Amino acid sequence: MSDTLRQVQFERLANSSYEVRNARGGSIRVGSGGADTDFTPVELLLAAIGTCSAIDVDIVVSRRAEPTEFRAEVRGDKVRDAEEGNRMENLTVEFTIRFPEGEDGDKAREALPRAVKMSHDRLCTVSRTVELGTPVTTTVDETA
Repeated sequence: MSDTLRQVQFERLANSSYEVRNARGGSIRVGSGGADTDFTPVELLLAAIGTCSAIDVDIVVSRRAEPTEFRAEVRGDKVRDAEEGNRMENLTVEFTIRFPEGEDGDKAREALPRAVKMSHDRLCTVSRTVELGTPVTTTVDETA
């Protein structure tokens, strides 16, 4: 596998229910958003955008002080559009991050806005891919 290649595989468990696996053995169930607790593909997209940025931010600020609170809400509007197709709009990541009082906490608070901006503008592969609009190719293995 090349240094740049990233991939996951999934298998159908039932109609509109899948188990997604990564090369390291991790798995997550994905479904259509029925009555079960499986994540939907849109929820996974939101989670990927938020956690990608959170990792970038966490690495920077935690060098200065361990957060006392670190959470985020990621939201957007699902648009059903007959002409342009379904998509998400108004994507927003809202961080709530708190640090202890004192010099180290002050340093972390000072670094936070820059870390969030760097993640958004340059570092977060997921949100950068969404914003740049990378094409997606779909194919069918015709040997099966």
